[in-house]
Amino acid sequence: MVTEDEAMRRAVALAVRGLGTTSPNPVVGCILLDPAGEVAGEGFHAYAGGPHAEIVALAQAGERARGGTCMVSLEPCNHTGRTGPCSQALINAGVRRVVIAVDDPTPVASGGAATLRAAGVEVITGVRRADAELGNVAWLTAVRRGRPYVTWKFAATLDGRSAAADGTSQWISSAESRADVHVLRSTVDAIVAGVGTVVADDPQLTVRDLRDGTLAIKQPMRVVVDSSGRTPADARVRDAAAPTWIVTTAESGAGPDGRVDLSALLTELFARGVRNVLLEGGPTLAGAFLAAGLIDRVIGYVAPKLLGAGRTALLDAGIGTITDAVDLNFLEIAQIGGDLRFTATLRPKESHPTAPPATLKKEERTF
Repeated sequence: MVTEDEAMRRAVALAVRGLGTTSPNPVVGCILLDPAGEVAGEGFHAYAGGPHAEIVALAQAGERARGGTCMVSLEPCNHTGRTGPCSQALINAGVRRVVIAVDDPTPVASGGAATLRAAGVEVITGVRRADAELGNVAWLTAVRRGRPYVTWKFAATLDGRSAAADGTSQWISSAESRADVHVLRSTVDAIVAGVGTVVADDPQLTVRDLRDGTLAIKQPMRVVVDSSGRTPADARVRDAAAPTWIVTTAESGAGPDGRVDLSALLTELFARGVRNVLLEGGPTLAGAFLAAGLIDRVIGYVAPKLLGAGRTALLDAGIGTITDAVDLNFLEIAQIGGDLRFTATLRPKESHPTAPPATLKKEERTF
Protein backbone atom coordinates (compact mmCIF):
# COMPACT_ATOMS: atom_id res chain seq x y z
CA MET A 1 0.00 0.00 0.00
CA VAL A 2 1.24 3.49 -0.92
CA THR A 3 0.48 6.51 1.25
CA GLU A 4 -1.13 9.50 -0.42
CA ASP A 5 1.87 11.63 0.49
CA GLU A 6 4.20 9.18 -1.25
CA ALA A 7 1.90 9.05 -4.26
CA MET A 8 1.79 12.84 -4.56
CA ARG A 9 5.57 13.02 -4.30
CA ARG A 10 5.73 10.60 -7.21
CA ALA A 11 3.17 12.63 -9.19
CA VAL A 12 5.23 15.80 -8.74
CA ALA A 13 8.38 13.96 -9.85
CA LEU A 14 6.59 12.65 -12.94
CA ALA A 15 5.35 16.12 -13.87
CA VAL A 16 8.80 17.61 -14.41
CA ARG A 17 9.50 15.06 -17.16
CA GLY A 18 7.37 17.26 -19.39
CA LEU A 19 9.51 20.39 -18.97
CA GLY A 20 10.39 21.85 -22.36
CA THR A 21 7.74 20.01 -24.37
CA THR A 22 4.33 20.95 -22.96
CA SER A 23 4.07 24.72 -23.42
CA PRO A 24 1.77 26.54 -23.55
CA ASN A 25 0.36 23.82 -21.27
CA PRO A 26 1.63 23.13 -17.75
CA VAL A 27 3.60 20.11 -16.62
CA VAL A 28 1.36 17.68 -14.74
CA GLY A 29 1.88 14.29 -13.09
CA CYS A 30 -0.78 11.85 -11.91
CA ILE A 31 -0.92 8.65 -9.84
CA LEU A 32 -4.06 6.51 -9.60
CA LEU A 33 -4.50 4.35 -6.52
CA ASP A 34 -6.99 1.48 -6.54
CA PRO A 35 -9.45 1.03 -3.62
CA ALA A 36 -6.79 -0.98 -1.76
CA GLY A 37 -4.28 1.88 -1.99
CA GLU A 38 -2.01 0.22 -4.55
CA VAL A 39 -0.73 2.05 -7.62
CA ALA A 40 -3.00 1.20 -10.54
CA GLY A 41 -1.69 3.70 -13.09
CA GLU A 42 0.54 6.72 -13.52
CA GLY A 43 1.30 9.28 -16.18
CA PHE A 44 2.51 12.75 -17.05
CA HIS A 45 1.66 15.28 -19.73
CA ALA A 46 4.42 14.74 -22.29
CA TYR A 47 3.66 17.25 -25.04
CA ALA A 48 1.15 19.92 -26.00
CA GLY A 49 -1.80 18.36 -27.78
CA GLY A 50 -1.07 14.94 -26.33
CA PRO A 51 -3.01 13.11 -23.62
CA HIS A 52 -3.05 14.75 -20.22
CA ALA A 53 -1.51 13.04 -17.20
CA GLU A 54 -4.87 11.87 -15.85
CA ILE A 55 -5.81 10.25 -19.17
CA VAL A 56 -2.51 8.36 -19.35
CA ALA A 57 -2.96 7.11 -15.78
CA LEU A 58 -6.59 6.13 -16.39
CA ALA A 59 -5.60 4.13 -19.47
CA GLN A 60 -3.10 2.17 -17.39
CA ALA A 61 -5.49 1.64 -14.50
CA GLY A 62 -8.53 0.48 -16.45
CA GLU A 63 -11.27 -0.84 -14.15
CA ARG A 64 -8.95 -0.60 -11.15
CA ALA A 65 -9.58 3.16 -11.13
CA ARG A 66 -13.22 2.64 -10.10
CA GLY A 67 -13.60 3.51 -6.43
CA GLY A 68 -9.96 4.62 -6.29
CA THR A 69 -8.06 7.83 -5.63
CA CYS A 70 -6.45 10.17 -8.12
CA MET A 71 -3.34 12.05 -6.96
CA VAL A 72 -2.58 14.89 -9.37
CA SER A 73 -0.09 17.76 -9.21
CA LEU A 74 -2.46 20.31 -10.83
CA GLU A 75 -6.24 20.65 -10.73
CA PRO A 76 -7.79 18.54 -13.52
CA CYS A 77 -8.80 20.66 -16.48
CA ASN A 78 -12.45 21.45 -16.98
CA HIS A 79 -12.61 22.46 -20.65
CA THR A 80 -12.38 20.98 -24.11
CA GLY A 81 -9.33 22.13 -26.04
CA ARG A 82 -7.22 19.80 -28.13
CA THR A 83 -8.28 17.12 -25.62
CA GLY A 84 -11.39 16.64 -23.51
CA PRO A 85 -11.88 17.68 -19.87
CA CYS A 86 -9.98 15.50 -17.40
CA SER A 87 -12.53 16.22 -14.67
CA GLN A 88 -15.24 14.46 -16.67
CA ALA A 89 -12.90 11.57 -17.55
CA LEU A 90 -12.27 10.95 -13.84
CA ILE A 91 -16.01 11.05 -13.13
CA ASN A 92 -16.72 8.61 -15.97
CA ALA A 93 -14.05 6.24 -14.64
CA GLY A 94 -15.75 6.09 -11.24
CA VAL A 95 -12.90 7.63 -9.25
CA ARG A 96 -14.08 8.17 -5.69
CA ARG A 97 -11.53 10.71 -4.45
CA VAL A 98 -9.26 13.28 -6.10
CA VAL A 99 -6.31 14.86 -4.27
CA ILE A 100 -4.88 18.00 -5.90
CA ALA A 101 -1.59 19.71 -5.10
CA VAL A 102 -2.17 23.09 -6.83
CA ASP A 103 -5.35 24.80 -8.05
CA ASP A 104 -5.32 25.81 -11.72
CA PRO A 105 -5.06 29.64 -11.87
CA THR A 106 -6.25 29.97 -15.48
CA PRO A 107 -9.91 30.95 -16.05
CA VAL A 108 -10.19 28.72 -19.14
CA ALA A 109 -9.10 25.42 -17.59
CA SER A 110 -9.99 25.89 -13.91
CA GLY A 111 -13.17 24.60 -12.30
CA GLY A 112 -12.31 20.92 -12.38
CA ALA A 113 -12.50 20.61 -8.61
CA ALA A 114 -15.99 22.15 -8.55
CA THR A 115 -17.18 19.82 -11.31
CA LEU A 116 -15.83 16.80 -9.45
CA ARG A 117 -17.49 17.84 -6.19
CA ALA A 118 -20.79 18.44 -7.97
CA ALA A 119 -20.61 14.85 -9.21
CA GLY A 120 -20.14 13.54 -5.67
CA VAL A 121 -16.37 13.02 -5.85
CA GLU A 122 -14.43 13.90 -2.70
CA VAL A 123 -11.81 16.54 -3.50
CA ILE A 124 -8.84 17.53 -1.33
CA THR A 125 -6.45 20.32 -2.32
CA GLY A 126 -3.06 21.58 -1.15
CA VAL A 127 -1.23 18.27 -0.60
CA ARG A 128 2.49 18.92 -1.29
CA ARG A 129 1.52 22.28 -2.77
CA ALA A 130 4.98 23.84 -2.34
CA ASP A 131 6.73 20.96 -4.10
CA ALA A 132 4.25 21.00 -6.98
CA GLU A 133 4.49 24.77 -7.39
CA LEU A 134 8.28 24.58 -7.47
CA GLY A 135 8.21 21.93 -10.20
CA ASN A 136 5.73 23.99 -12.24
CA VAL A 137 7.06 27.42 -11.29
CA ALA A 138 7.72 28.63 -14.83
CA TRP A 139 4.20 27.95 -16.10
CA LEU A 140 2.47 29.15 -12.93
CA THR A 141 4.48 32.38 -12.88
CA ALA A 142 3.93 32.96 -16.59
CA VAL A 143 0.15 32.57 -16.56
CA ARG A 144 -0.21 34.69 -13.43
CA ARG A 145 1.90 37.55 -14.86
CA GLY A 146 1.14 37.28 -18.55
CA ARG A 147 4.82 37.00 -19.47
CA PRO A 148 7.31 34.11 -19.57
CA TYR A 149 9.35 33.06 -16.56
CA VAL A 150 12.94 34.22 -17.14
CA THR A 151 16.06 32.42 -15.93
CA TRP A 152 19.38 34.18 -16.43
CA LYS A 153 22.20 31.69 -16.93
CA PHE A 154 25.84 32.70 -16.91
CA ALA A 155 29.31 31.22 -16.48
CA ALA A 156 32.09 33.16 -14.79
CA THR A 157 35.41 32.86 -13.04
CA LEU A 158 35.65 33.18 -9.29
CA ASP A 159 36.33 36.90 -9.73
CA GLY A 160 33.25 37.38 -11.88
CA ARG A 161 34.79 37.42 -15.37
CA SER A 162 32.99 35.94 -18.36
CA ALA A 163 35.93 36.49 -20.74
CA ALA A 164 39.62 37.28 -20.55
CA ALA A 165 41.13 40.66 -21.40
CA ASP A 166 41.68 39.56 -25.01
CA GLY A 167 38.03 38.52 -25.35
CA THR A 168 38.59 34.76 -25.21
CA SER A 169 36.06 32.77 -23.19
CA GLN A 170 36.28 29.14 -24.39
CA TRP A 171 36.22 27.63 -22.03
CA ILE A 172 35.65 29.24 -18.66
CA SER A 173 33.37 26.48 -17.40
CA SER A 174 34.09 22.74 -17.31
CA ALA A 175 32.90 20.19 -19.86
CA GLU A 176 30.50 18.86 -17.24
CA SER A 177 28.98 22.32 -16.75
CA ARG A 178 28.58 22.82 -20.48
CA ALA A 179 26.76 19.49 -20.73
CA ASP A 180 24.57 20.54 -17.80
CA VAL A 181 23.62 23.71 -19.67
CA HIS A 182 22.28 21.61 -22.52
CA VAL A 183 20.10 19.74 -20.05
CA LEU A 184 18.87 23.12 -18.79
CA ARG A 185 18.18 24.28 -22.34
CA SER A 186 16.06 21.19 -22.93
CA THR A 187 13.61 22.33 -20.23
CA VAL A 188 12.80 25.77 -21.71
CA ASP A 189 10.74 27.10 -24.61
CA ALA A 190 13.09 29.84 -25.79
CA ILE A 191 16.74 30.85 -25.48
CA VAL A 192 17.42 34.60 -25.58
CA ALA A 193 20.77 36.19 -26.43
CA GLY A 194 21.94 39.62 -27.46
CA VAL A 195 23.41 40.44 -30.86
CA GLY A 196 26.71 41.29 -29.20
CA THR A 197 27.07 37.69 -28.06
CA VAL A 198 26.03 36.41 -31.49
CA VAL A 199 28.63 38.58 -33.26
CA ALA A 200 31.41 37.81 -30.77
CA ASP A 201 30.90 34.08 -30.20
CA ASP A 202 28.62 32.86 -33.04
CA PRO A 203 26.74 30.42 -30.76
CA GLN A 204 24.23 27.96 -32.21
CA LEU A 205 21.98 28.13 -29.12
CA THR A 206 20.61 24.61 -29.54
CA VAL A 207 20.17 21.53 -27.36
CA ARG A 208 22.88 19.04 -28.28
CA ASP A 209 24.65 15.94 -27.04
CA LEU A 210 28.17 17.31 -26.62
CA ARG A 211 29.71 13.87 -27.01
CA ASP A 212 28.78 13.58 -30.68
CA GLY A 213 27.07 16.87 -31.53
CA THR A 214 23.68 15.34 -32.31
CA LEU A 215 20.69 17.65 -31.95
CA ALA A 216 17.79 16.93 -29.64
CA ILE A 217 14.46 16.27 -31.36
CA LYS A 218 12.74 19.17 -29.59
CA GLN A 219 14.53 22.51 -29.85
CA PRO A 220 13.69 25.78 -28.07
CA MET A 221 13.07 28.88 -30.12
CA ARG A 222 16.21 31.00 -30.53
CA VAL A 223 15.62 34.71 -29.90
CA VAL A 224 18.29 37.29 -30.77
CA VAL A 225 17.75 40.76 -29.36
CA ASP A 226 19.17 42.85 -32.20
CA SER A 227 17.93 46.42 -32.11
CA SER A 228 19.45 47.56 -35.41
CA GLY A 229 19.54 44.28 -37.34
CA ARG A 230 23.26 43.46 -37.09
CA THR A 231 22.96 39.66 -36.96
CA PRO A 232 25.22 38.31 -39.75
CA ALA A 233 23.51 36.47 -42.58
CA ASP A 234 25.73 33.44 -41.97
CA ALA A 235 25.36 33.39 -38.18
CA ARG A 236 24.81 29.91 -36.76
CA VAL A 237 21.58 31.03 -35.09
CA ARG A 238 20.13 31.42 -38.60
CA ASP A 239 20.64 27.76 -39.50
CA ALA A 240 17.82 25.22 -39.79
CA ALA A 241 18.54 23.47 -36.49
CA ALA A 242 15.84 25.38 -34.59
CA PRO A 243 13.32 28.18 -35.15
CA THR A 244 14.81 31.67 -34.78
CA TRP A 245 13.38 35.11 -34.20
CA ILE A 246 15.68 38.10 -34.76
CA VAL A 247 14.04 40.89 -32.77
CA THR A 248 14.61 44.44 -34.00
CA THR A 249 13.16 47.76 -32.91
CA ALA A 250 11.57 48.11 -36.35
CA GLU A 251 9.51 44.99 -35.63
CA SER A 252 8.88 45.07 -31.90
CA GLY A 253 9.24 48.72 -30.92
CA ALA A 254 11.81 50.55 -28.82
CA GLY A 255 12.07 51.04 -25.09
CA PRO A 256 13.08 54.25 -23.27
CA ASP A 257 16.74 53.71 -24.22
CA GLY A 258 15.99 53.38 -27.94
CA ARG A 259 16.69 49.65 -27.93
CA VAL A 260 14.31 46.70 -28.13
CA ASP A 261 11.52 47.01 -25.57
CA LEU A 262 12.18 43.96 -23.40
CA SER A 263 8.78 43.96 -21.71
CA ALA A 264 7.07 44.04 -25.10
CA LEU A 265 9.37 41.25 -26.26
CA LEU A 266 8.30 39.01 -23.37
CA THR A 267 4.64 39.85 -23.97
CA GLU A 268 4.97 38.76 -27.58
CA LEU A 269 6.78 35.56 -26.60
CA PHE A 270 3.94 34.75 -24.21
CA ALA A 271 1.45 35.29 -27.04
CA ARG A 272 3.48 32.82 -29.10
CA GLY A 273 3.07 30.14 -26.42
CA VAL A 274 6.43 30.62 -24.68
CA ARG A 275 6.22 30.18 -20.92
CA ASN A 276 9.83 29.48 -19.92
CA VAL A 277 12.79 31.56 -21.17
CA LEU A 278 16.52 31.03 -20.70
CA LEU A 279 18.50 34.27 -20.95
CA GLU A 280 22.06 33.37 -21.98
CA GLY A 281 23.71 36.69 -22.62
CA GLY A 282 25.54 38.75 -22.92
CA PRO A 283 26.30 40.83 -19.87
CA THR A 284 24.73 44.03 -21.23
CA LEU A 285 21.46 42.32 -22.15
CA ALA A 286 21.41 40.59 -18.76
CA GLY A 287 21.90 43.96 -17.10
CA ALA A 288 19.00 45.44 -19.05
CA PHE A 289 16.70 42.55 -18.08
CA LEU A 290 17.73 42.93 -14.44
CA ALA A 291 17.28 46.71 -14.48
CA ALA A 292 13.78 46.24 -15.87
CA GLY A 293 12.86 43.72 -13.14
CA LEU A 294 12.37 40.93 -15.69
CA ILE A 295 14.60 38.20 -14.22
CA ASP A 296 12.96 35.58 -12.00
CA ARG A 297 15.79 33.12 -11.38
CA VAL A 298 19.58 33.05 -11.71
CA ILE A 299 21.70 29.97 -12.47
CA GLY A 300 25.41 30.63 -12.30
CA TYR A 301 28.31 28.32 -13.10
CA VAL A 302 31.34 29.56 -11.18
CA ALA A 303 34.69 28.16 -12.30
CA PRO A 304 37.73 27.90 -9.98
CA LYS A 305 39.70 30.33 -12.14
CA LEU A 306 40.94 33.90 -11.70
CA LEU A 307 41.48 36.40 -14.53
CA GLY A 308 41.75 39.81 -12.90
CA ALA A 309 40.66 41.57 -16.09
CA GLY A 310 38.22 41.08 -18.92
CA ARG A 311 34.49 41.29 -19.47
CA THR A 312 32.34 40.83 -16.38
CA ALA A 313 29.28 38.59 -16.30
CA LEU A 314 26.89 41.52 -15.70
CA LEU A 315 26.93 45.11 -16.91
CA ASP A 316 24.76 48.20 -16.58
CA ALA A 317 22.04 46.82 -14.31
CA GLY A 318 20.96 50.26 -13.11
CA ILE A 319 22.59 49.85 -9.68
CA GLY A 320 24.56 52.84 -8.47
CA THR A 321 25.01 52.15 -4.76
CA ILE A 322 25.38 49.14 -2.50
CA THR A 323 21.99 49.72 -0.92
CA ASP A 324 20.40 49.06 -4.32
CA ALA A 325 22.19 45.74 -4.80
CA VAL A 326 19.95 42.88 -5.88
CA ASP A 327 19.77 40.29 -3.11
CA LEU A 328 19.40 36.60 -3.94
CA ASN A 329 18.01 33.60 -2.12
CA PHE A 330 20.04 30.48 -2.82
CA LEU A 331 17.87 27.48 -3.63
CA GLU A 332 20.66 25.04 -4.45
CA ILE A 333 24.45 24.89 -4.65
CA ALA A 334 25.99 21.88 -6.36
CA GLN A 335 29.39 20.87 -7.71
CA ILE A 336 29.35 20.19 -11.45
CA GLY A 337 32.71 18.89 -12.58
CA GLY A 338 35.20 21.34 -11.12
CA ASP A 339 32.67 24.19 -11.02
CA LEU A 340 30.02 25.29 -8.57
CA ARG A 341 26.50 25.73 -9.91
CA PHE A 342 24.15 27.87 -7.88
CA THR A 343 20.44 28.38 -8.39
CA ALA A 344 18.85 31.43 -6.79
CA THR A 345 15.78 33.61 -6.92
CA LEU A 346 15.63 37.36 -6.48
CA ARG A 347 14.45 38.71 -3.17
CA PRO A 348 11.54 41.05 -3.83
CA LYS A 349 12.15 44.77 -3.58
CA GLU A 350 9.59 47.53 -3.19
CA SER A 351 10.30 48.73 -6.72
CA HIS A 352 12.58 48.11 -9.68
CA PRO A 353 14.06 50.70 -12.03
CA THR A 354 12.14 50.66 -15.28
CA ALA A 355 14.93 52.01 -17.48
CA PRO A 356 18.74 52.00 -17.62
CA PRO A 357 20.46 54.88 -15.83
CA ALA A 358 20.36 58.17 -17.70
CA THR A 359 24.17 58.43 -17.73
CA LEU A 360 24.52 55.30 -19.88
CA LYS A 361 25.42 56.18 -23.44
CA LYS A 362 23.11 54.71 -26.06
CA GLU A 363 26.00 53.37 -28.14
CA GLU A 364 27.28 51.37 -25.15
CA ARG A 365 24.22 49.13 -25.21
CA THR A 366 25.03 46.47 -27.78
CA PHE A 367 21.99 44.18 -27.85
